[in-house]
Amino acid sequence: MMAAGSSPEDVVRQFPASSLAWAGLAEEAAEQGQTIQVYAFARVGYHRGLDALRRNGWKGHGPVPWSHEPNRGFLRCLTRLGEASSAIGEQAEAERIAAFLADCDPSLTTRQA
Repeated sequence: MMAAGSSPEDVVRQFPASSLAWAGLAEEAAEQGQTIQVYAFARVGYHRGLDALRRNGWKGHGPVPWSHEPNRGFLRCLTRLGEASSAIGEQAEAERIAAFLADCDPSLTTRQA
């Protein structure tokens, strides 16, 4: 729906479980310099993504490849969460997220999700 021009906020209202929509909200907040909102939106999208991954048989470890398009909302949220964690001084969390991203898809260390 966002590709069709709907705003992330409108998509979240219709599909609150969409990590991609939450990633869109986090990215909009980042563009406006709203670090706390980035953190909050990305945290929600991250948890929604974990729920979806687990429903699809993921056991909490192993690959979550960027190449599989349904993973992208989750990975974008995780990336923004790591950035916001660092920005608010949660360095330990930022480091855990960086390691998690590398475990999900090692190519993400050379590409921005």
